[in-house]
Amino acid sequence: MASIAKRPDGTYRPRYRDENGKEHARHFKRKVDAQRWLDEVTAAMVTGDYVDPAAGKITFRTWFEAWSGRQVWQRGTMLAARQAADSVTFADVPMRQIRPSHVQHWVKVMSQPAAGRQSGLAPSTIRTRYNYVHIALRASVVDRIIKADPSASIALPRVRKSSAAMTIPTTEDVGVALSVASVCFRPFIAVCAFAGLRLGEAAGLQLQDVDFLRRTISVRRQVQGETAATSAAVAPKYGSERVVYVPAELLTMLSEHVGRLGIRPVEWLIPNGNGPFNRNSAGQQWRRTRAAAGLTALTLHDLRHFYASGLIASGCDVVTVQRALGHSSATITLGVYSHLWPTAEDRTRAAAGDLMAAALRTSADSVRTGTS
Repeated sequence: MASIAKRPDGTYRPRYRDENGKEHARHFKRKVDAQRWLDEVTAAMVTGDYVDPAAGKITFRTWFEAWSGRQVWQRGTMLAARQAADSVTFADVPMRQIRPSHVQHWVKVMSQPAAGRQSGLAPSTIRTRYNYVHIALRASVVDRIIKADPSASIALPRVRKSSAAMTIPTTEDVGVALSVASVCFRPFIAVCAFAGLRLGEAAGLQLQDVDFLRRTISVRRQVQGETAATSAAVAPKYGSERVVYVPAELLTMLSEHVGRLGIRPVEWLIPNGNGPFNRNSAGQQWRRTRAAAGLTALTLHDLRHFYASGLIASGCDVVTVQRALGHSSATITLGVYSHLWPTAEDRTRAAAGDLMAAALRTSADSVRTGTS
């Protein structure tokens, strides 16, 4: 029910009740303005676009905490989402006052050098953080906290193509890294390079995950967290729990490692003191190894690319590579590594080359037979 009343001071007071029965009112000097406001509100309620004016008073920080707390997320997803929310430059701005310019400014800040870093965040990192914030703002529209999503149509830094951004170590690079790595860290490098494990998956391995008879490694958990204090062993990423078929040479290395340290089945396969490696400690060990090997540009994750490129070069199809890497779909695998598979032109050229080589061998045999 809506109405307009003229007050003793000559102003007009339109009022209405929303769908929850809550009364709202404003004051206008002219009745025509009061009627226009009331008409707009009524139209919004009829079309389902109505937003409680008081709802948008909460800040983005408050909204995000409440909204994220309702999400059914894995620990890693929650940590990444909160990291994104903590980085915004409009955390304490009321939701109804957030404009596209606020979001665009935040994206620009992430792109620039800041305290603790000499360059801006990588475009892929910026996109990941933006996506979490974008989802939160879009959810606030659905919940009728605000009328429109201010993060829509924001210009983001361009991400380089996988073929241009990817660094793949050579077999010589990996060999040198293994030769100079510390005895305790060498198996860590090996399971990344020859089983394609992610850093957290390698850190989360236990002896019971290795089947020396069947020559497999089961990925059942991963270690998430930057430090020993914040690290925790959790389930692998969605679709990443898998069995990896590994070479005998890798199992020989792991067997010698287990025998040297006397590791028991439920203990960490590659321990860092009394606990597992975490992102910081593994990164520190890798940087030492990389410096000793003279491989300044490579990361531990590049060893996973090394593994994938080896499978593809050996003729493995996309589904085989997908399962070995623990991608949730073949689409993800193709999105990252499609440039490594032979093209139709490559296959045509190779097939014609095989035909020519066979024909030349036949010709040579004929010549030898005829002259003998």
